[in-house]
This record gives sequence, C-alpha cells and structure tokens, in this order.
Amino acid sequence: MPIAQIMLFGFAITNEINNVDIAILDHSKDTTTEEIINKISASKYFTINQMIASEADIEPAFKKGKIKAVLNFEKDFSRNLIRDRKATIQIITDATAPNTANSVTNYINAILQNYQQSKNEGVQIDYQIISQIRMIYNPELKSVFMFVPGVMTIILMLVSAMMTSISITREKELGTMEILLVSPLKPSQVIIGKVVPYIFLSIINAAVIVLLSIFIFKMPVQGSLFLLGAESVLFIITSLALGILISTIAETQQAAMMISLMGLMLPVILLSGFIFPISSMPVPLQLISHIIPAKWFIIIIKGIMLKGVGMAYIWKETLILIGMTIFFIGLSVKKYKIRLE
Repeated sequence: MPIAQIMLFGFAITNEINNVDIAILDHSKDTTTEEIINKISASKYFTINQMIASEADIEPAFKKGKIKAVLNFEKDFSRNLIRDRKATIQIITDATAPNTANSVTNYINAILQNYQQSKNEGVQIDYQIISQIRMIYNPELKSVFMFVPGVMTIILMLVSAMMTSISITREKELGTMEILLVSPLKPSQVIIGKVVPYIFLSIINAAVIVLLSIFIFKMPVQGSLFLLGAESVLFIITSLALGILISTIAETQQAAMMISLMGLMLPVILLSGFIFPISSMPVPLQLISHIIPAKWFIIIIKGIMLKGVGMAYIWKETLILIGMTIFFIGLSVKKYKIRLE
C-alpha cells in the first residue's frame, strides 16, 4: 500500500498539463496560422484533436467532452499582422475545471508569446498577437462548480460501497452466515436483498446533495433533472454492487472497511479527474482510470449540470457504468456460489 500511495501521489498530483486535446478553428488558413498551429502541436502540452469548420461546431465539440480548448483564428490573420502589426486569436476554454482552464490558457499564451518574440527579431515595429480569452460553462471560474460534482461522486461512491462492503462480512462474523447457507434463498436473491435497502438510503443522500448544491451553492442544472436523477441512481447501483463484491471477498468487517477506504478513496480522488487532469498523468495511470466508475460519473454529471447535454452525448459513459454494474453483480453472485459449495 505505501508503494501504491507514493506512486499515485507522485504521478497523479500535478498542476502541470500534458497532452491536452484542443481544436482549431482557422478562418484565415495562411502560412502564419499554420506556423502557430504547428508550434502548438509540436509542444508536449497540447494535441490537436480536430479542425473545426465553423463557429456553430464549437459548442458540440465541447459537449462531447474530449477537447478542453478551441483556438479561433480571425479572418486574414497574416494580412492583419503584416498590415496593422497586430492580429487576434480567441482562446475558448472549457471552464468546468477552472484550474485546468487557467493552465491551458496560460500555456497557450506562453507559446504565442514565444512565437511573437521570434517574429519580432530584427524588425523595427513589433508584431502583436492579441489573445482574447473566453471561458464557457463557468465564466466566473467558481471552484464550487468543480467541487460539487466531485464531492457528490466521492460521497455516493464511498458511502454506498462502505455500507454494502460490511453487509455479508458482518453475517460471517456474527455466525449468521450458516443460516443463509442452508436457506432456500438463491445467491442472487441474497445479493439483491443486501443491495436494495441501501439504494433508497443513497438516493436520499444524492437528493440532499443536489438540493444543497442548487440552493446553497447556486450550482446550475442546465440539463434534465430527470436524466440527472436516473444517472445518479445508476451510479449508486454501480457503487453498491462494488461494495457487495468487496464484502464477498473480505473475511472480516475490518478488512472490508480497509479495502473500501484505501482501495476506493485514493483512486476516486486522484484518478477520476475530479481535481487533477487525467491527460497529464502517465499512460499506465490513464489506463487504470478507465476502470474507475467515478471517472465516468463525473463526466456525466458535469455534462448534465454545467453543459446541459442529453443522452446523445453521454450514452457511452452510461453504457460503461451499466457494464460495470453487471460485471460486479455477476462476480458477486459467482463468489457467493463458490462459498455455497
């Protein structure tokens, strides 16, 4: 565990950005814009994910959740730079993660400044590349817009998993497991019976968190409340299923609690994209993050609450959570059957 912790903290906790996906909207398409695009693409900080054709394509590109910024070059960029000695680039960033948005903007501005300095060498009147910053979805850069989805995810994941993880282990420690073993109940009935009561309790938790975020922290809900509730219930079931799986593996309540706390808390906080951008982590940690249910739920909840997206944009994340739920429940039933034998 100490080795795992130092590796996670050492590689996951960073304020730097790497391989951030951005899009380009080039109205000018001249040699100067091509040079700037190539300079940005050549850096380790950014990856050109797509070329956008028009202004109307910007919002759909952000709603897909892949890109974090769009560089919008004005028309006749090179001509304006030569004739007027200045040209404008609009930097549009996804501010649902304020810290990342600030870092992306600063890094792009640094690259633009470096390019500008290289162009001004040996000239009498300096060229000026003016960047216009536009933050979308969270223009005031309120940190609460980032923390509410993350805290909601952590609470639902840890509370749900911890509650269920001790359910079967408690039966074993109290000696009542023998009664279940000789009862006519099927393994699936026992598993479902353990999960259902906690579903209602977790739904109450989720409702309280959403109401507090809306009325106390003024968190917007741009999308459908019904969809938000349905996705929250799905994530609760996923978390409960994971807790049941832990309870079938652990022999004691203490072991189940330790697995839930240490095995879930660190990955949920560090590898879910809640605080630290996943794209800046080493490739092995990025791959591990794919099996963290919290990562997909944070994408869903931010999309619904801040971007106002519908199922058309979050169907992939929804299917992943459904698949994880089926896998956890199936494995739990299998483990329970092994114990019956």
